[in-house]
Amino acid sequence: MEYTSLTKKEKLHLIFDFQQRTMVHFAMWYNEVIKNMGKEKAATIMEEAWEKSFSIQMKRLAKVLDFKLEDGLPVALLDLSDERIEALKEAVAINWLANDGVWFQAVEFTEGMKMAKTCNDAAWGNFSPYEALRIKKILNLPEQAGIKGLKKAMSYRLYGTVNKQSFANETEKSIDFFMNECRVQMARKRKGLDDYPCKSGGIIEYTTFAQTIDSRIKTEVIACPPDKHPENWFCAWRFTLIE
Repeated sequence: MEYTSLTKKEKLHLIFDFQQRTMVHFAMWYNEVIKNMGKEKAATIMEEAWEKSFSIQMKRLAKVLDFKLEDGLPVALLDLSDERIEALKEAVAINWLANDGVWFQAVEFTEGMKMAKTCNDAAWGNFSPYEALRIKKILNLPEQAGIKGLKKAMSYRLYGTVNKQSFANETEKSIDFFMNECRVQMARKRKGLDDYPCKSGGIIEYTTFAQTIDSRIKTEVIACPPDKHPENWFCAWRFTLIE
Protein backbone atom coordinates (compact mmCIF):
# COMPACT_ATOMS: atom_id res chain seq x y z
CA MET A 1 0.00 0.00 0.00
CA GLU A 2 1.36 3.39 -1.03
CA TYR A 3 1.72 5.92 1.79
CA THR A 4 -0.26 8.49 -0.20
CA SER A 5 -3.29 6.18 -0.12
CA LEU A 6 -3.38 5.85 3.67
CA THR A 7 -6.33 7.23 5.60
CA LYS A 8 -5.85 9.68 8.48
CA LYS A 9 -6.35 6.86 11.01
CA GLU A 10 -3.79 4.70 9.25
CA LYS A 11 -1.29 7.54 9.25
CA LEU A 12 -1.79 8.09 12.98
CA HIS A 13 -1.29 4.37 13.63
CA LEU A 14 1.94 4.60 11.63
CA ILE A 15 3.08 7.58 13.71
CA PHE A 16 2.59 5.60 16.93
CA ASP A 17 4.42 2.70 15.31
CA PHE A 18 7.32 5.09 14.70
CA GLN A 19 7.25 5.95 18.40
CA GLN A 20 7.25 2.28 19.36
CA ARG A 21 10.25 1.65 17.13
CA THR A 22 12.03 4.61 18.73
CA MET A 23 11.49 3.10 22.19
CA VAL A 24 12.73 -0.32 21.10
CA HIS A 25 15.79 1.16 19.39
CA PHE A 26 16.55 3.19 22.54
CA ALA A 27 16.34 -0.01 24.64
CA MET A 28 18.54 -1.90 22.18
CA TRP A 29 21.20 0.78 22.51
CA TYR A 30 21.04 0.42 26.29
CA ASN A 31 21.32 -3.36 26.04
CA GLU A 32 24.42 -3.16 23.85
CA VAL A 33 26.10 -0.62 26.13
CA ILE A 34 25.44 -2.97 29.08
CA LYS A 35 27.16 -5.81 27.23
CA ASN A 36 30.19 -3.71 26.44
CA MET A 37 30.52 -1.44 29.47
CA GLY A 38 28.51 -2.93 32.35
CA LYS A 39 25.24 -1.92 34.01
CA GLU A 40 26.47 1.02 36.09
CA LYS A 41 28.31 2.67 33.19
CA ALA A 42 25.34 1.99 30.92
CA ALA A 43 23.00 3.67 33.41
CA THR A 44 25.19 6.78 33.45
CA ILE A 45 25.28 6.93 29.65
CA MET A 46 21.52 6.24 29.53
CA GLU A 47 20.95 9.27 31.77
CA GLU A 48 22.86 11.55 29.41
CA ALA A 49 21.19 10.09 26.32
CA TRP A 50 17.70 10.31 27.83
CA GLU A 51 18.05 13.93 28.95
CA LYS A 52 19.13 14.99 25.47
CA SER A 53 16.59 12.79 23.70
CA PHE A 54 13.70 13.97 25.88
CA SER A 55 14.57 17.61 25.29
CA ILE A 56 14.86 17.14 21.53
CA GLN A 57 11.60 15.20 21.31
CA MET A 58 9.58 17.63 23.44
CA LYS A 59 10.79 20.68 21.52
CA ARG A 60 9.97 19.09 18.19
CA LEU A 61 6.52 17.92 19.31
CA ALA A 62 5.78 21.33 20.86
CA LYS A 63 6.58 22.99 17.54
CA VAL A 64 4.42 20.63 15.49
CA LEU A 65 1.48 20.42 17.92
CA ASP A 66 1.75 24.08 18.98
CA PHE A 67 2.00 23.73 22.76
CA LYS A 68 4.19 25.70 25.13
CA LEU A 69 7.01 24.36 27.26
CA GLU A 70 8.24 25.48 30.66
CA ASP A 71 11.51 23.99 31.90
CA GLY A 72 11.16 21.37 29.17
CA LEU A 73 7.65 20.28 30.22
CA PRO A 74 4.30 21.01 28.55
CA VAL A 75 2.59 23.92 30.30
CA ALA A 76 -0.73 22.08 30.00
CA LEU A 77 0.65 19.34 32.25
CA LEU A 78 2.10 21.84 34.72
CA ASP A 79 -1.35 23.44 34.97
CA LEU A 80 -2.97 20.16 36.07
CA SER A 81 -4.22 19.89 39.63
CA ASP A 82 -2.29 17.78 42.13
CA GLU A 83 -5.07 15.18 41.95
CA ARG A 84 -4.84 14.94 38.16
CA ILE A 85 -1.04 14.64 38.32
CA GLU A 86 -1.35 11.79 40.84
CA ALA A 87 -3.92 10.13 38.58
CA LEU A 88 -1.58 10.53 35.60
CA LYS A 89 1.32 9.01 37.54
CA GLU A 90 -0.84 6.04 38.51
CA ALA A 91 -2.08 5.57 34.94
CA VAL A 92 1.48 5.54 33.57
CA ALA A 93 2.60 3.07 36.24
CA ILE A 94 -0.37 0.76 35.59
CA ASN A 95 0.39 0.91 31.87
CA TRP A 96 3.90 -0.36 32.73
CA LEU A 97 2.39 -3.28 34.63
CA ALA A 98 -0.04 -3.99 31.80
CA ASN A 99 2.85 -3.94 29.33
CA ASP A 100 4.70 -6.49 31.47
CA GLY A 101 1.62 -8.71 31.56
CA VAL A 102 1.08 -8.45 27.81
CA TRP A 103 4.64 -9.61 27.16
CA PHE A 104 4.27 -12.51 29.61
CA GLN A 105 1.04 -13.72 28.00
CA ALA A 106 2.39 -13.27 24.47
CA VAL A 107 5.22 -15.69 25.29
CA GLU A 108 3.04 -17.99 27.40
CA PHE A 109 0.39 -18.42 24.71
CA THR A 110 2.94 -19.22 22.01
CA GLU A 111 5.72 -21.05 23.89
CA GLY A 112 4.17 -22.11 27.21
CA MET A 113 4.36 -21.11 30.87
CA LYS A 114 7.90 -22.42 31.46
CA MET A 115 9.40 -20.25 28.73
CA ALA A 116 7.34 -17.25 29.85
CA LYS A 117 8.67 -17.59 33.41
CA THR A 118 12.23 -17.97 32.09
CA CYS A 119 11.94 -14.77 30.05
CA ASN A 120 10.14 -12.98 32.89
CA ASP A 121 12.85 -13.81 35.44
CA ALA A 122 15.61 -12.74 33.04
CA ALA A 123 13.79 -9.48 32.29
CA TRP A 124 13.55 -8.71 36.00
CA GLY A 125 17.24 -9.43 36.37
CA ASN A 126 17.89 -6.56 33.97
CA PHE A 127 15.08 -4.18 34.88
CA SER A 128 15.20 -4.27 38.68
CA PRO A 129 18.82 -3.05 39.04
CA TYR A 130 18.20 -0.44 36.33
CA GLU A 131 15.18 0.87 38.22
CA ALA A 132 17.30 1.00 41.40
CA LEU A 133 20.00 2.99 39.62
CA ARG A 134 17.42 5.45 38.27
CA ILE A 135 15.93 5.91 41.73
CA LYS A 136 19.37 6.42 43.29
CA LYS A 137 19.92 9.19 40.75
CA ILE A 138 16.52 10.79 41.39
CA LEU A 139 16.94 10.72 45.18
CA ASN A 140 20.67 11.47 45.08
CA LEU A 141 21.35 8.48 47.34
CA PRO A 142 24.94 7.63 48.30
CA GLU A 143 26.66 4.55 46.88
CA GLN A 144 25.95 2.60 50.08
CA ALA A 145 22.51 3.92 51.02
CA GLY A 146 21.81 1.44 53.83
CA ILE A 147 18.43 0.29 55.10
CA LYS A 148 17.02 3.82 55.26
CA GLY A 149 18.00 4.42 51.66
CA LEU A 150 16.43 1.14 50.57
CA LYS A 151 13.16 1.96 52.36
CA LYS A 152 13.00 5.35 50.68
CA ALA A 153 13.84 3.89 47.27
CA MET A 154 11.11 1.25 47.50
CA SER A 155 8.40 3.92 47.50
CA TYR A 156 9.75 5.29 44.19
CA ARG A 157 9.48 1.96 42.38
CA LEU A 158 6.74 1.53 39.82
CA TYR A 159 5.35 -1.16 42.10
CA GLY A 160 5.23 1.46 44.86
CA THR A 161 2.53 3.23 42.84
CA VAL A 162 0.50 0.31 41.48
CA ASN A 163 0.48 -1.84 44.66
CA LYS A 164 0.06 -1.21 48.38
CA GLN A 165 3.08 -2.07 50.50
CA SER A 166 4.30 -1.63 54.06
CA PHE A 167 7.33 -2.09 56.33
CA ALA A 168 7.82 -3.51 59.82
CA ASN A 169 10.56 -4.37 62.32
CA GLU A 170 12.85 -1.59 61.08
CA THR A 171 16.30 -1.21 62.63
CA GLU A 172 19.58 0.26 61.40
CA LYS A 173 20.54 -3.22 60.19
CA SER A 174 17.33 -4.76 58.85
CA ILE A 175 13.76 -4.22 57.75
CA ASP A 176 10.81 -6.40 56.70
CA PHE A 177 8.84 -5.50 53.57
CA PHE A 178 5.27 -6.62 52.80
CA MET A 179 3.33 -6.47 49.54
CA ASN A 180 -0.12 -6.02 51.04
CA GLU A 181 -2.06 -5.59 47.81
CA CYS A 182 -0.72 -6.92 44.51
CA ARG A 183 -2.73 -6.05 41.41
CA VAL A 184 -1.67 -9.22 39.60
CA GLN A 185 -2.53 -11.59 42.44
CA MET A 186 -5.74 -9.77 43.36
CA ALA A 187 -6.94 -9.99 39.75
CA ARG A 188 -6.30 -13.74 39.81
CA LYS A 189 -8.10 -14.01 43.14
CA ARG A 190 -11.18 -12.26 41.72
CA LYS A 191 -11.21 -14.83 38.89
CA GLY A 192 -11.00 -17.72 41.37
CA LEU A 193 -7.45 -18.62 40.29
CA ASP A 194 -4.56 -19.70 42.49
CA ASP A 195 -1.74 -17.25 43.17
CA TYR A 196 0.75 -16.85 40.36
CA PRO A 197 3.98 -18.57 41.56
CA CYS A 198 6.22 -15.49 41.42
CA LYS A 199 8.84 -16.58 43.95
CA SER A 200 11.66 -17.25 41.46
CA GLY A 201 11.19 -13.89 39.78
CA GLY A 202 10.74 -12.16 43.12
CA ILE A 203 14.04 -13.45 44.45
CA ILE A 204 15.82 -12.00 41.41
CA GLU A 205 13.81 -8.77 41.51
CA TYR A 206 14.26 -7.92 45.19
CA THR A 207 17.81 -9.21 45.51
CA THR A 208 19.15 -7.22 42.56
CA PHE A 209 17.22 -4.09 43.57
CA ALA A 210 18.49 -4.14 47.15
CA GLN A 211 22.08 -4.94 46.16
CA THR A 212 22.08 -2.04 43.69
CA ILE A 213 20.90 0.34 46.41
CA ASP A 214 23.57 -1.04 48.76
CA SER A 215 25.81 -4.01 47.89
CA ARG A 216 25.94 -4.99 51.58
CA ILE A 217 22.22 -5.77 51.77
CA LYS A 218 21.19 -9.43 51.88
CA THR A 219 17.67 -10.37 50.76
CA GLU A 220 15.66 -13.22 52.28
CA VAL A 221 12.19 -14.35 51.31
CA ILE A 222 9.76 -14.62 54.22
CA ALA A 223 7.07 -16.03 51.94
CA CYS A 224 6.12 -15.60 48.29
CA PRO A 225 3.71 -17.62 46.11
CA PRO A 226 3.53 -20.56 45.76
CA ASP A 227 4.30 -20.29 49.51
CA LYS A 228 1.31 -19.97 51.83
CA HIS A 229 0.69 -16.45 53.11
CA PRO A 230 -1.84 -14.65 55.33
CA GLU A 231 -4.74 -12.62 53.95
CA ASN A 232 -3.13 -9.24 54.65
CA TRP A 233 -0.13 -9.71 52.32
CA PHE A 234 0.92 -11.70 49.26
CA CYS A 235 4.70 -11.71 49.62
CA ALA A 236 7.16 -10.57 52.26
CA TRP A 237 10.91 -10.00 52.28
CA ARG A 238 13.59 -9.34 54.88
CA PHE A 239 16.52 -7.08 54.05
CA THR A 240 19.60 -7.25 56.27
CA LEU A 241 22.72 -5.09 56.14
CA ILE A 242 25.79 -7.30 56.33
CA GLU A 243 28.91 -5.35 57.25
